[in-house]
Amino acid sequence: MKIILLGAPGAGKGTVAKLLTDHDGSVQISTGDILRGAVKAGTDLGKQAKTYMDSGDLVPDQLIMELMKERLAEPDCRQGFILDGFPRTIPQAQALKGLMDELKIRLDFVVSLEVPRDVILDRLTTRRTCSNSDCQEIYNIKSNPPLPDGTCKKCGSPTIQRDDETEAAIQYRLETYAKKTSPLIEFYQKEGLLKQFASLNSKDTVEAIKKQLQG
Repeated sequence: MKIILLGAPGAGKGTVAKLLTDHDGSVQISTGDILRGAVKAGTDLGKQAKTYMDSGDLVPDQLIMELMKERLAEPDCRQGFILDGFPRTIPQAQALKGLMDELKIRLDFVVSLEVPRDVILDRLTTRRTCSNSDCQEIYNIKSNPPLPDGTCKKCGSPTIQRDDETEAAIQYRLETYAKKTSPLIEFYQKEGLLKQFASLNSKDTVEAIKKQLQG
């Protein structure tokens, strides 16, 4: 499969992407993974990206697209890939379209995960993350709680509520998403690529996506 996953914070993109990779061996690709990989590998593009990241600046779209081109050309992408949370803006979507044409890659479709706002707020405000940077296991105090004393089941470190997962922070993130990223839905509708899926249960969502791929 070759798909793009769109969805607001808390829509379940990461979980859905992981379940889809288990289905057919397609690789999950996010810009964060690409940037960290290039920096760790010490490539020329990675060194350029590191200068922006170290100074707290956003990595320019042109550099991200060069990194994306390198990543999509790697052998493991031949089986298929899932772009998780990229593109985020119309200029990135336009640049990605040009890159796909250049690499002769044809997307199956673009997945838009649809989740009611109150469900997203509930999901994210009840999320807890392991404070150990080498672990960072994610829990939910309702559906998948940490140990009774609030520590991680995997490594025993305390779990925390991230600063960007308080209700006020989540409201701001959703507003930012609506302004910057939701216009992509209209972009991909015009391209004839958009497929919308309810994302209340990740396994059901994945089954619906797989059915669409087979159809």
